[in-house]
Amino acid sequence: MIRAWMALGAMIVAMCVAAPAWAEIDIKEVTSPGGIKAWLVEEPSIPFVALELRFKGGTSLDAEGKRGATNLMVGLLEEGTGDLDAQGFAKASEALAAQFGYDSHADAVSISARVLSENRDAALDLLRQSLVAPSFPQDALDRVRQQVLSGIRSDLKDPERIASTRLAELIYGDHPYGSNGEGTVESVTHLTRDDMIAAHQGALAKDRLFVGVVGDITAQELGPLLDQLLGDLPETGAPMPAPAQLEIAGGVDVVDFNTPQSVAVWAQEGMDRDDPDFFAAYVLNTILGGGGFESRLMTEVREKRGLTYGVYSYLVLRDLANVYLGSVSSANDRVAQALEVVQAEWARMAAEGATEEEVEKAKALLTGAYPLRFDGNGAIANIMVSMQMDGMPIDYIATRNDRVDAVTTEDVARVARQFLDSDGLLFVVVGQPEGL
Repeated sequence: MIRAWMALGAMIVAMCVAAPAWAEIDIKEVTSPGGIKAWLVEEPSIPFVALELRFKGGTSLDAEGKRGATNLMVGLLEEGTGDLDAQGFAKASEALAAQFGYDSHADAVSISARVLSENRDAALDLLRQSLVAPSFPQDALDRVRQQVLSGIRSDLKDPERIASTRLAELIYGDHPYGSNGEGTVESVTHLTRDDMIAAHQGALAKDRLFVGVVGDITAQELGPLLDQLLGDLPETGAPMPAPAQLEIAGGVDVVDFNTPQSVAVWAQEGMDRDDPDFFAAYVLNTILGGGGFESRLMTEVREKRGLTYGVYSYLVLRDLANVYLGSVSSANDRVAQALEVVQAEWARMAAEGATEEEVEKAKALLTGAYPLRFDGNGAIANIMVSMQMDGMPIDYIATRNDRVDAVTTEDVARVARQFLDSDGLLFVVVGQPEGL
Protein backbone atom coordinates (compact mmCIF):
# COMPACT_ATOMS: atom_id res chain seq x y z
CA MET A 1 0.00 0.00 0.00
CA ILE A 2 2.84 2.38 0.88
CA ARG A 3 4.53 1.51 -2.43
CA ALA A 4 1.30 2.32 -4.26
CA TRP A 5 1.10 5.78 -2.70
CA MET A 6 4.80 6.38 -3.41
CA ALA A 7 4.16 5.37 -7.01
CA LEU A 8 1.25 7.78 -7.25
CA GLY A 9 3.36 10.59 -5.83
CA ALA A 10 6.10 9.89 -8.34
CA MET A 11 3.53 9.81 -11.13
CA ILE A 12 2.13 13.18 -10.10
CA VAL A 13 5.60 14.73 -10.15
CA ALA A 14 6.30 13.18 -13.55
CA MET A 15 2.90 14.27 -14.78
CA CYS A 16 3.63 17.90 -13.95
CA VAL A 17 6.91 17.73 -15.84
CA ALA A 18 5.64 15.70 -18.78
CA ALA A 19 2.34 17.51 -19.40
CA PRO A 20 2.01 18.65 -23.02
CA ALA A 21 3.08 22.19 -23.80
CA TRP A 22 0.05 24.47 -23.57
CA ALA A 23 0.27 25.61 -27.20
CA GLU A 24 0.40 22.00 -28.40
CA ILE A 25 -2.56 20.63 -26.46
CA ASP A 26 -4.66 18.55 -28.85
CA ILE A 27 -8.22 18.31 -27.53
CA LYS A 28 -10.53 15.66 -28.95
CA GLU A 29 -14.25 15.50 -28.38
CA VAL A 30 -15.36 11.99 -27.47
CA THR A 31 -18.95 10.75 -27.37
CA SER A 32 -19.64 7.49 -25.57
CA PRO A 33 -21.99 4.85 -27.01
CA GLY A 34 -24.55 6.08 -24.46
CA GLY A 35 -24.23 9.71 -25.57
CA ILE A 36 -21.99 11.14 -22.84
CA LYS A 37 -19.60 13.76 -24.22
CA ALA A 38 -16.10 14.51 -22.96
CA TRP A 39 -13.01 16.43 -24.01
CA LEU A 40 -9.85 14.34 -24.06
CA VAL A 41 -6.13 15.03 -24.28
CA GLU A 42 -4.18 11.81 -24.82
CA GLU A 43 -0.87 11.77 -22.96
CA PRO A 44 0.52 8.21 -22.96
CA SER A 45 4.04 9.09 -21.79
CA ILE A 46 3.22 8.20 -18.18
CA PRO A 47 0.70 5.60 -16.91
CA PHE A 48 -1.65 8.07 -15.24
CA VAL A 49 -5.13 9.50 -15.89
CA ALA A 50 -6.70 12.71 -14.56
CA LEU A 51 -10.48 13.03 -14.71
CA GLU A 52 -12.63 16.11 -13.99
CA LEU A 53 -16.42 16.00 -13.76
CA ARG A 54 -18.55 19.10 -13.40
CA PHE A 55 -22.31 19.07 -12.75
CA LYS A 56 -23.86 22.45 -13.52
CA GLY A 57 -26.14 23.97 -10.90
CA GLY A 58 -24.24 23.39 -7.67
CA THR A 59 -25.52 24.80 -4.41
CA SER A 60 -27.92 27.07 -6.31
CA LEU A 61 -30.13 24.00 -6.74
CA ASP A 62 -30.98 23.77 -3.03
CA ALA A 63 -34.71 23.35 -2.47
CA GLU A 64 -36.58 26.07 -0.58
CA GLY A 65 -35.89 25.80 3.13
CA LYS A 66 -33.03 23.33 2.52
CA ARG A 67 -30.09 25.73 2.16
CA GLY A 68 -26.83 23.85 2.49
CA ALA A 69 -28.25 20.49 1.38
CA THR A 70 -26.15 20.19 -1.80
CA ASN A 71 -22.97 21.21 0.02
CA LEU A 72 -23.57 18.70 2.81
CA MET A 73 -24.51 15.97 0.32
CA VAL A 74 -21.26 16.43 -1.61
CA GLY A 75 -19.33 16.18 1.64
CA LEU A 76 -20.90 12.76 2.20
CA LEU A 77 -20.13 11.17 -1.17
CA GLU A 78 -16.91 9.61 0.12
CA GLU A 79 -18.42 8.67 3.47
CA GLY A 80 -19.94 5.37 2.43
CA THR A 81 -21.31 3.38 -0.50
CA GLY A 82 -22.67 -0.16 -0.66
CA ASP A 83 -20.94 -2.28 1.95
CA LEU A 84 -18.21 0.32 2.48
CA ASP A 85 -18.39 2.84 5.31
CA ALA A 86 -16.21 5.96 5.35
CA GLN A 87 -13.18 4.08 6.65
CA GLY A 88 -13.69 1.25 4.17
CA PHE A 89 -13.96 3.67 1.25
CA ALA A 90 -10.78 5.46 2.33
CA LYS A 91 -8.90 2.16 2.63
CA ALA A 92 -10.13 0.98 -0.76
CA SER A 93 -9.04 4.18 -2.52
CA GLU A 94 -5.69 4.10 -0.72
CA ALA A 95 -5.09 0.50 -1.75
CA LEU A 96 -5.62 1.53 -5.37
CA ALA A 97 -3.43 4.65 -4.99
CA ALA A 98 -6.41 6.68 -6.23
CA GLN A 99 -7.11 10.27 -5.28
CA PHE A 100 -10.70 11.54 -5.37
CA GLY A 101 -11.93 15.05 -4.69
CA TYR A 102 -15.50 16.25 -4.11
CA ASP A 103 -16.48 19.92 -3.94
CA SER A 104 -19.47 22.21 -4.43
CA HIS A 105 -19.80 25.81 -5.56
CA ALA A 106 -22.63 28.18 -6.38
CA ASP A 107 -22.68 27.01 -10.01
CA ALA A 108 -21.37 23.44 -9.95
CA VAL A 109 -20.57 20.24 -8.15
CA SER A 110 -16.99 19.25 -8.99
CA ILE A 111 -15.54 15.75 -8.86
CA SER A 112 -11.90 14.95 -9.58
CA ALA A 113 -10.00 11.69 -9.85
CA ARG A 114 -6.29 10.90 -10.23
CA VAL A 115 -5.61 7.22 -10.96
CA LEU A 116 -2.77 4.98 -12.11
CA SER A 117 -3.36 3.22 -15.42
CA GLU A 118 -2.84 -0.21 -13.89
CA ASN A 119 -5.64 0.43 -11.37
CA ARG A 120 -7.83 2.55 -13.62
CA ASP A 121 -10.84 0.28 -13.97
CA ALA A 122 -11.01 -0.65 -10.29
CA ALA A 123 -10.43 2.92 -9.14
CA LEU A 124 -13.11 4.37 -11.42
CA ASP A 125 -15.53 1.65 -10.35
CA LEU A 126 -15.00 2.80 -6.76
CA LEU A 127 -15.62 6.38 -7.88
CA ARG A 128 -18.76 5.24 -9.70
CA GLN A 129 -20.16 3.73 -6.52
CA SER A 130 -19.66 6.99 -4.63
CA LEU A 131 -21.42 8.95 -7.38
CA VAL A 132 -24.26 6.59 -8.21
CA ALA A 133 -24.96 4.83 -4.92
CA PRO A 134 -23.80 6.82 -1.87
CA SER A 135 -25.32 5.36 1.29
CA PHE A 136 -25.51 8.58 3.37
CA PRO A 137 -25.17 6.74 6.72
CA GLN A 138 -26.64 8.66 9.63
CA ASP A 139 -23.45 8.62 11.70
CA ALA A 140 -21.50 10.15 8.83
CA LEU A 141 -24.26 12.68 8.22
CA ASP A 142 -24.14 13.80 11.84
CA ARG A 143 -20.34 14.00 11.86
CA VAL A 144 -20.00 15.95 8.60
CA ARG A 145 -22.91 18.19 9.61
CA GLN A 146 -20.95 19.23 12.71
CA GLN A 147 -17.92 20.05 10.55
CA VAL A 148 -20.07 22.24 8.31
CA LEU A 149 -21.70 23.95 11.29
CA SER A 150 -18.28 24.67 12.77
CA GLY A 151 -17.26 26.38 9.55
CA ILE A 152 -20.47 28.42 9.42
CA ARG A 153 -20.02 29.59 13.01
CA SER A 154 -16.42 30.51 12.29
CA ASP A 155 -17.51 32.57 9.27
CA LEU A 156 -19.84 34.57 11.51
CA LYS A 157 -16.72 35.95 13.23
CA ASP A 158 -14.71 36.57 10.06
CA PRO A 159 -14.96 40.19 8.80
CA GLU A 160 -14.12 39.19 5.22
CA ARG A 161 -16.84 36.55 5.12
CA ILE A 162 -19.31 38.89 6.80
CA ALA A 163 -18.58 41.53 4.16
CA SER A 164 -18.91 39.20 1.18
CA THR A 165 -22.09 37.68 2.62
CA ARG A 166 -23.68 41.10 3.17
CA LEU A 167 -22.71 42.26 -0.31
CA ALA A 168 -24.26 39.14 -1.83
CA GLU A 169 -27.48 39.73 0.12
CA LEU A 170 -27.69 43.29 -1.17
CA ILE A 171 -26.95 42.67 -4.84
CA TYR A 172 -28.66 39.28 -5.36
CA GLY A 173 -31.60 39.51 -2.95
CA ASP A 174 -33.65 36.30 -2.72
CA HIS A 175 -31.72 34.57 -5.51
CA PRO A 176 -29.59 31.58 -4.37
CA TYR A 177 -26.50 33.70 -5.03
CA GLY A 178 -27.70 35.98 -2.24
CA SER A 179 -27.12 33.44 0.54
CA ASN A 180 -24.31 31.17 1.67
CA GLY A 181 -24.29 27.85 -0.21
CA GLU A 182 -23.12 26.15 2.98
CA GLY A 183 -26.42 27.15 4.57
CA THR A 184 -27.14 28.65 7.98
CA VAL A 185 -26.83 27.10 11.42
CA GLU A 186 -30.60 26.64 11.48
CA SER A 187 -31.00 25.19 7.97
CA VAL A 188 -28.09 22.75 8.22
CA THR A 189 -29.16 21.59 11.69
CA HIS A 190 -32.51 20.43 10.32
CA LEU A 191 -31.29 18.65 7.17
CA THR A 192 -32.17 14.93 7.06
CA ARG A 193 -30.97 11.87 5.19
CA ASP A 194 -33.99 12.21 2.88
CA ASP A 195 -32.78 15.72 2.05
CA MET A 196 -29.40 14.23 1.07
CA ILE A 197 -31.07 11.75 -1.26
CA ALA A 198 -33.14 14.50 -2.87
CA ALA A 199 -30.11 16.79 -3.25
CA HIS A 200 -28.13 13.94 -4.82
CA GLN A 201 -30.83 13.22 -7.37
CA GLY A 202 -31.19 16.91 -8.15
CA ALA A 203 -27.52 17.80 -8.57
CA LEU A 204 -25.79 14.74 -10.10
CA ALA A 205 -27.56 14.16 -13.41
CA LYS A 206 -26.42 13.67 -17.00
CA ASP A 207 -28.28 16.67 -18.42
CA ARG A 208 -25.80 19.03 -16.67
CA LEU A 209 -22.59 17.00 -16.93
CA PHE A 210 -19.25 18.15 -18.36
CA VAL A 211 -16.18 15.91 -18.52
CA GLY A 212 -12.46 16.51 -19.08
CA VAL A 213 -9.88 13.70 -19.25
CA VAL A 214 -6.11 13.90 -19.66
CA GLY A 215 -3.59 11.09 -19.62
CA ASP A 216 -2.87 7.52 -20.61
CA ILE A 217 -6.17 6.64 -22.27
CA THR A 218 -7.38 6.62 -25.88
CA ALA A 219 -10.63 7.90 -27.29
CA GLN A 220 -11.67 4.31 -28.01
CA GLU A 221 -11.10 3.34 -24.38
CA LEU A 222 -12.72 6.44 -22.94
CA GLY A 223 -16.14 6.06 -24.59
CA PRO A 224 -17.18 2.79 -22.92
CA LEU A 225 -15.54 3.89 -19.67
CA LEU A 226 -17.76 6.99 -19.53
CA ASP A 227 -20.89 4.86 -19.82
CA GLN A 228 -19.65 2.48 -17.14
CA LEU A 229 -18.76 5.35 -14.79
CA LEU A 230 -21.71 7.67 -15.38
CA GLY A 231 -24.37 5.75 -17.28
CA ASP A 232 -26.44 4.96 -14.17
CA LEU A 233 -26.86 8.60 -13.15
CA PRO A 234 -30.33 10.15 -13.59
CA GLU A 235 -31.00 11.62 -17.03
CA THR A 236 -32.29 14.91 -15.60
CA GLY A 237 -31.88 16.76 -12.34
CA ALA A 238 -33.51 19.66 -10.52
CA PRO A 239 -34.56 22.70 -12.58
CA MET A 240 -31.93 25.40 -12.93
CA PRO A 241 -32.62 28.71 -11.15
CA ALA A 242 -33.52 31.77 -13.17
CA PRO A 243 -30.85 34.42 -13.86
CA ALA A 244 -30.20 36.77 -10.95
CA GLN A 245 -31.58 40.30 -11.15
CA LEU A 246 -28.83 42.54 -9.81
CA GLU A 247 -29.65 45.35 -7.40
CA ILE A 248 -26.62 47.64 -7.32
CA ALA A 249 -27.71 51.19 -6.61
CA GLY A 250 -24.44 52.56 -5.24
CA GLY A 251 -23.68 53.92 -1.79
CA VAL A 252 -22.09 52.58 1.40
CA ASP A 253 -23.46 49.92 3.77
CA VAL A 254 -21.70 49.63 7.14
CA VAL A 255 -21.83 46.51 9.31
CA ASP A 256 -20.70 47.28 12.84
CA PHE A 257 -18.01 44.85 13.98
CA ASN A 258 -15.53 45.28 16.81
CA THR A 259 -12.17 45.22 15.04
CA PRO A 260 -9.35 47.77 14.65
CA GLN A 261 -9.29 47.29 10.88
CA SER A 262 -12.26 47.55 8.57
CA VAL A 263 -12.81 45.22 5.62
CA ALA A 264 -14.45 46.77 2.57
CA VAL A 265 -15.81 45.10 -0.57
CA TRP A 266 -17.55 46.74 -3.49
CA ALA A 267 -19.47 45.85 -6.62
CA GLN A 268 -20.82 47.09 -9.89
CA GLU A 269 -22.46 45.19 -12.73
CA GLY A 270 -20.09 42.92 -14.65
CA MET A 271 -19.72 41.71 -18.22
CA ASP A 272 -20.53 38.45 -19.98
CA ARG A 273 -17.63 36.34 -21.18
CA ASP A 274 -19.12 36.23 -24.68
CA ASP A 275 -19.36 40.03 -24.86
CA PRO A 276 -17.18 41.29 -27.75
CA ASP A 277 -15.51 43.67 -25.30
CA PHE A 278 -14.71 41.06 -22.66
CA PHE A 279 -10.98 40.87 -23.39
CA ALA A 280 -10.70 44.64 -23.38
CA ALA A 281 -12.40 44.63 -19.96
CA TYR A 282 -10.02 41.87 -18.87
CA VAL A 283 -7.00 44.00 -19.79
CA LEU A 284 -8.65 47.05 -18.21
CA ASN A 285 -9.13 45.22 -14.90
CA THR A 286 -5.52 44.07 -14.92
CA ILE A 287 -4.45 47.71 -15.13
CA LEU A 288 -6.97 48.98 -12.61
CA GLY A 289 -6.89 46.39 -9.82
CA GLY A 290 -6.14 42.89 -11.06
CA GLY A 291 -2.44 43.21 -11.83
CA GLY A 292 -1.01 42.84 -8.34
CA PHE A 293 1.64 45.39 -7.39
CA GLU A 294 1.54 46.85 -10.91
CA SER A 295 -2.12 47.89 -10.71
CA ARG A 296 -3.29 51.48 -10.31
CA LEU A 297 -5.24 50.75 -7.14
CA MET A 298 -2.21 49.18 -5.50
CA THR A 299 -0.06 52.13 -6.52
CA GLU A 300 -2.49 54.79 -5.33
CA VAL A 301 -3.90 53.15 -2.20
CA ARG A 302 -0.87 51.26 -0.90
CA GLU A 303 2.33 52.66 -2.40
CA LYS A 304 1.54 56.38 -2.41
CA ARG A 305 -0.68 56.65 0.67
CA GLY A 306 0.09 53.59 2.79
CA LEU A 307 -3.59 52.92 3.45
CA THR A 308 -3.51 49.12 3.03
CA TYR A 309 -1.36 46.08 2.45
CA GLY A 310 -3.44 45.04 -0.52
CA VAL A 311 -6.31 46.18 -2.74
CA TYR A 312 -7.74 44.17 -5.63
CA SER A 313 -10.50 44.04 -8.23
CA TYR A 314 -11.99 41.03 -9.98
CA LEU A 315 -14.23 40.28 -12.93
CA VAL A 316 -16.47 37.56 -11.49
CA LEU A 317 -18.20 35.36 -14.06
CA ARG A 318 -21.11 33.22 -12.91
CA ASP A 319 -23.69 31.25 -14.81
CA LEU A 320 -26.60 33.40 -13.67
CA ALA A 321 -25.03 36.85 -13.16
CA ASN A 322 -21.76 38.69 -13.73
CA VAL A 323 -20.34 41.28 -11.35
CA TYR A 324 -17.21 43.36 -11.02
CA LEU A 325 -15.93 43.20 -7.43
CA GLY A 326 -13.14 44.67 -5.36
CA SER A 327 -11.76 44.45 -1.84
CA VAL A 328 -9.51 46.35 0.53
CA SER A 329 -8.72 46.37 4.26
CA SER A 330 -7.62 49.46 6.17
CA ALA A 331 -7.54 50.91 9.68
CA ASN A 332 -10.88 52.22 10.89
CA ASP A 333 -9.64 55.82 10.78
CA ARG A 334 -8.29 55.47 7.24
CA VAL A 335 -10.73 53.24 5.40
CA ALA A 336 -12.90 56.17 4.31
CA GLN A 337 -9.91 57.69 2.57
CA ALA A 338 -9.07 54.34 0.95
CA LEU A 339 -12.56 54.11 -0.53
CA GLU A 340 -12.36 57.68 -1.78
CA VAL A 341 -9.18 56.80 -3.66
CA VAL A 342 -10.77 53.64 -5.09
CA GLN A 343 -13.75 55.59 -6.37
CA ALA A 344 -11.51 58.32 -7.76
CA GLU A 345 -9.38 55.79 -9.65
CA TRP A 346 -12.54 54.14 -11.03
CA ALA A 347 -13.63 57.57 -12.30
CA ARG A 348 -10.17 58.49 -13.65
CA MET A 349 -9.95 55.29 -15.66
CA ALA A 350 -13.42 55.91 -17.09
CA ALA A 351 -12.51 59.48 -18.05
CA GLU A 352 -8.93 59.03 -19.29
CA GLY A 353 -8.51 55.37 -20.16
CA ALA A 354 -5.07 53.80 -19.86
CA THR A 355 -1.71 54.63 -21.36
CA GLU A 356 -0.21 52.56 -24.14
CA GLU A 357 2.55 51.46 -21.75
CA GLU A 358 -0.02 50.24 -19.21
CA VAL A 359 -1.93 48.31 -21.87
CA GLU A 360 1.19 46.63 -23.23
CA LYS A 361 2.38 45.68 -19.74
CA ALA A 362 -1.03 44.24 -18.87
CA LYS A 363 -1.17 42.19 -22.07
CA ALA A 364 2.35 40.86 -21.49
CA LEU A 365 1.38 39.84 -17.95
CA LEU A 366 -1.79 38.07 -19.10
CA THR A 367 -0.23 36.25 -22.03
CA GLY A 368 2.95 35.36 -20.16
CA ALA A 369 1.09 33.92 -17.18
CA TYR A 370 -1.37 31.88 -19.24
CA PRO A 371 0.95 28.93 -20.03
CA LEU A 372 1.68 28.54 -16.31
CA ARG A 373 -1.90 27.35 -15.77
CA PHE A 374 -1.17 24.17 -17.72
CA ASP A 375 1.16 22.72 -15.11
CA GLY A 376 -0.17 19.16 -15.08
CA ASN A 377 -2.76 16.76 -16.41
CA GLY A 378 -5.20 17.60 -13.63
CA ALA A 379 -4.93 21.32 -14.32
CA ILE A 380 -5.53 20.76 -18.04
CA ALA A 381 -8.55 18.56 -17.36
CA ASN A 382 -9.96 21.22 -15.05
CA ILE A 383 -9.43 23.95 -17.66
CA MET A 384 -11.13 21.87 -20.34
CA VAL A 385 -14.22 21.36 -18.17
CA SER A 386 -14.40 25.08 -17.44
CA MET A 387 -14.13 25.81 -21.17
CA GLN A 388 -17.07 23.52 -21.88
CA MET A 389 -19.21 25.05 -19.15
CA ASP A 390 -18.45 28.55 -20.44
CA GLY A 391 -19.31 27.62 -24.01
CA MET A 392 -15.80 28.21 -25.34
CA PRO A 393 -14.68 26.70 -28.64
CA ILE A 394 -12.44 23.66 -28.51
CA ASP A 395 -9.52 25.69 -29.94
CA TYR A 396 -9.77 28.42 -27.27
CA ILE A 397 -6.44 27.48 -25.64
CA ALA A 398 -4.61 28.09 -28.92
CA THR A 399 -6.37 31.39 -29.66
CA ARG A 400 -6.78 32.95 -26.21
CA ASN A 401 -3.50 34.88 -26.16
CA ASP A 402 -4.17 36.20 -29.66
CA ARG A 403 -7.43 37.68 -28.37
CA VAL A 404 -5.60 39.39 -25.53
CA ASP A 405 -2.91 40.72 -27.87
CA ALA A 406 -5.60 42.14 -30.18
CA VAL A 407 -6.79 44.57 -27.50
CA THR A 408 -5.74 48.15 -28.22
CA THR A 409 -5.35 51.23 -26.06
CA GLU A 410 -8.41 52.65 -27.81
CA ASP A 411 -10.41 49.52 -26.92
CA VAL A 412 -9.53 49.90 -23.25
CA ALA A 413 -10.50 53.59 -23.25
CA ARG A 414 -13.80 52.93 -24.97
CA VAL A 415 -14.74 50.07 -22.66
CA ALA A 416 -13.69 52.07 -19.60
CA ARG A 417 -16.07 54.88 -20.59
CA GLN A 418 -18.95 52.49 -21.20
CA PHE A 419 -18.34 49.94 -18.45
CA LEU A 420 -16.96 51.61 -15.34
CA ASP A 421 -19.52 53.22 -13.02
CA SER A 422 -17.80 55.01 -10.17
CA ASP A 423 -21.01 56.65 -8.91
CA GLY A 424 -22.80 53.30 -8.97
CA LEU A 425 -20.27 51.41 -6.86
CA LEU A 426 -21.86 49.73 -3.87
CA PHE A 427 -19.50 49.47 -0.88
CA VAL A 428 -19.96 47.21 2.14
CA VAL A 429 -17.69 47.99 5.09
CA VAL A 430 -17.37 45.68 8.09
CA GLY A 431 -15.73 47.23 11.14
CA GLN A 432 -16.02 50.52 12.97
CA PRO A 433 -15.03 52.95 10.23
CA GLU A 434 -14.68 56.63 10.95
CA GLY A 435 -16.26 59.09 8.53
CA LEU A 436 -18.62 56.63 6.85
